[in-house]
Amino acid sequence: MTAGRGGRLAVTVGSWWAALRIARREARRAIGRTALVLAMITLPVLVLTFTAVSWDMAELTRAERNGRQLGVADAELLWVARGPVFQDAWGEGWGPIEDDPLPAGPVTAGQVTALLPAGSRAVPLRRWVSFDARVGDRVEDGFNGRAVDLADPLGRGLVRFRSGRAPAGPDEIAVSPAALRRLDVHPGGTVTSGDGSRSWRVVGVVEYPDDLGPVVTLHPAAPSPADPEPETSWLVDLPGAVDEDTFRRLNDRGVVVRAHTPAPPSNAGSVPPPDGSGVDVEGMSVSVLVGGLGLLEVVLLVGPAFAVAVRRRRRDLALVAVAGGDDVHLRRVVLADGVVLGALGAAAGVSLGVAAAFAGRPLVEQHLYGARFGGYRCWPEALAAIAAVAVLAGVLAALAPAWTAARQDVVAGLAGRRTPPAHRRRWLTAGVALVVGGAGVAALGAARTAPTVILTGLVLGELGLVFATPTLVGLLARLGRSLPLAPRIALRDASRNRSSTAPAISAVMAAVAGSVGVGAYLASDQTRSAAAYEPSLPPGTVLVTLPDRPDRAGPILDQIARPAREHLGARTVAPLVDAGCATANGPCSVSPVLPPERACPWQPSDGLSESDQRRARADARCRGGPDDRLGPFFQAVVDDGAALPVLTGAGPADVAAATAALRAGGVVVTDPRYVVAGRVDIVVARPGPEGPVPSPPTTIDAYALRTGLGVRQLLISPRAADRLGLTARPLGWAVAADGVPDEDRQDRFRAALRPFGAQVEVEPGGPTGDDRPALLLLAAAAGMITLGAAGIATGLAAAEGRADLSTLAAVGAGPGLRRLLSLCQAGVIAVLGSALGIAAGLGSAVIILTALNRRYAGTWPVQDPYPVVVPWTALGVLVLVPLVAMLGAGLFTRSRLPVERRLD
Repeated sequence: MTAGRGGRLAVTVGSWWAALRIARREARRAIGRTALVLAMITLPVLVLTFTAVSWDMAELTRAERNGRQLGVADAELLWVARGPVFQDAWGEGWGPIEDDPLPAGPVTAGQVTALLPAGSRAVPLRRWVSFDARVGDRVEDGFNGRAVDLADPLGRGLVRFRSGRAPAGPDEIAVSPAALRRLDVHPGGTVTSGDGSRSWRVVGVVEYPDDLGPVVTLHPAAPSPADPEPETSWLVDLPGAVDEDTFRRLNDRGVVVRAHTPAPPSNAGSVPPPDGSGVDVEGMSVSVLVGGLGLLEVVLLVGPAFAVAVRRRRRDLALVAVAGGDDVHLRRVVLADGVVLGALGAAAGVSLGVAAAFAGRPLVEQHLYGARFGGYRCWPEALAAIAAVAVLAGVLAALAPAWTAARQDVVAGLAGRRTPPAHRRRWLTAGVALVVGGAGVAALGAARTAPTVILTGLVLGELGLVFATPTLVGLLARLGRSLPLAPRIALRDASRNRSSTAPAISAVMAAVAGSVGVGAYLASDQTRSAAAYEPSLPPGTVLVTLPDRPDRAGPILDQIARPAREHLGARTVAPLVDAGCATANGPCSVSPVLPPERACPWQPSDGLSESDQRRARADARCRGGPDDRLGPFFQAVVDDGAALPVLTGAGPADVAAATAALRAGGVVVTDPRYVVAGRVDIVVARPGPEGPVPSPPTTIDAYALRTGLGVRQLLISPRAADRLGLTARPLGWAVAADGVPDEDRQDRFRAALRPFGAQVEVEPGGPTGDDRPALLLLAAAAGMITLGAAGIATGLAAAEGRADLSTLAAVGAGPGLRRLLSLCQAGVIAVLGSALGIAAGLGSAVIILTALNRRYAGTWPVQDPYPVVVPWTALGVLVLVPLVAMLGAGLFTRSRLPVERRLD
């Protein structure tokens, strides 16, 4: 029995060896088709290899991370408490041993070195320092400020100098190349702070390997205006190594140590792991499914080439069958093509991907990761997996043609005649079942908000459409009997050669369906966000707030009104006065009291059952805005009616009535539920030792004003403020501009107010995000796949249909018929694939959005439903793509019809 098994193994190996030799010979004979298949396999392998190698280089080792954090220092110390602490092995997490330890407070270099052995040295380091600067008429504040002495060897080891020298005082800075470009300054130039209170001279250009963005390095003596007590760590140089005794002694004094060696187990306490340290099963599942879709796309694009190869080699395969080869041998001959081309594509893709990752490393570091990578290295396990997937893609692409080759008629193959296999209805049945089942799974996943389940359903539905596409092509071919000659031949060839046409159509369908589905979701989400947006002020209103600094005088009305009229076209400029507490040591809140009979009896934090949620949805008292669920909050200002039109945007009649109420000593409330019989109860909560202390309610005459804004406002007359014991503190100015000003007008207005240090805020009137670039990018990606699939399939059909073209030439067909025939062949693939993809994408989006809306329909608080929005921008691009594919096929096809001898 052992010998029998060995003999069968030898026969199998010999059979595969012969098949691989045949595949290698065929690859060398059909250079064009081989190059096409290799390009389609090599490109995704190259991209995956480039990503894997770049990822591996970006993942720093522990030694590399410590080297960037410590430089040439022996350790970095952070004094966190005035009591013993425990830490993890690398000082990335810590915890106190005693309850409620005292904070460390300000620490000096002398106090730090007193804890270290004799001969030690410490240099302060602040990794996060607030920094902003004036650039032209704008104030740029997106800088990462650091404070360290770069002239000291311990500080210099953190950076790489590009030019210049280290800052020698608080009025000098060193900047990164990105900060140099953003500040629009040259080395030796001057940079002014955003408020104009101070300036620095740029004396050096340095690069931090962990941050290639705009980084500004200040001298340690430079003050930190935003944080009077910033967190300071210390880079230390020790006469010896950081041993266990050093860890224990420093931890006992409340100092966390980060060194090149880990802390001993006795000091590494039970510190919670950082966020994201666990395995993201959901993310991995989504990645696997998306990778599976990409693999399916490659298989569908490569499949037509193998199908055409099988038909062109039908005589050779028939000779193999005559020589004694059975169905298994025929399948192995075709599958060997997939193995050989998949292996060649994997080798080429991996080699090119590694080379591209190494060559493009500086660009990836600068523009994608924003940090320098570690050493030049690869990821062998990932590269092996990518190569295996490439070979698998080749085998899967050759699988269907292999089964077709095993079922062909040997006699017809020897004669060179075509014998297309009968397409069984079971594939259509399986396809319909998968489509229905995938739709159900996607709806279930949407109802449970499970991205993995949703994507699984979409994958199943896409596979179902792939199985059903050959039958759809056959049904469409029956409609071609009444068409002119060229489209009739194109539809006939598509039906006869479904093994090559159907995968191309499916590839187009899959790409278009994904693009349309995601585009529909993005468009619906953007429409939902726009409908749910509630502005806090009327659109175009500009708030100018004054700095809370006693050393700076605020502007007068004319100093605000003149630039407002010049740059914003202001119609009204009104003073904005805050309602504060005279005797409070901190901020106080002023808010009206909602009558108990009008308050919602349920709160989301109560953990309501489904029945209580339904009752809450049906209760008119629970249909308020989000402020009702988060607690009452009112924007309280003192006003006599001057700022009311600007803040509320009310009509003339409402403005007149509300102004009369304020001049009569009352208040104006923008939520009518709080006003009962023209009066409202107001509570003032002043800060106390144990929290806010509310005062007894005070009843005041009130006018209810509906504004439609997202923030509830309480406008208090000066007389009512006196009754409530409030003070009027100038807060700034409210400006009613002539529409929403653009960025240029805003910058000019800010520049005019910069001498006063005022802050400017503009109400845009709607969401500022725009998903159109994402929609166009998705449509462009789908369009490229459509053009590629149509071109590939059309070229293969033209190569295979040379005998038919010879017959047309023999019976007197004109040269332009070949161009028209290529145009129609491309149209069958591009139009049918795009149409199926658009239908599938819109159907998927409708299923998912409907399931989400049904889920939200029974919950409370009320969630805004997703509208079903058609992404017309993406659809417009995708509708034009088939026309481009058809025109391209017609223009790039030679019109000369060949005349050659036919074999059938």
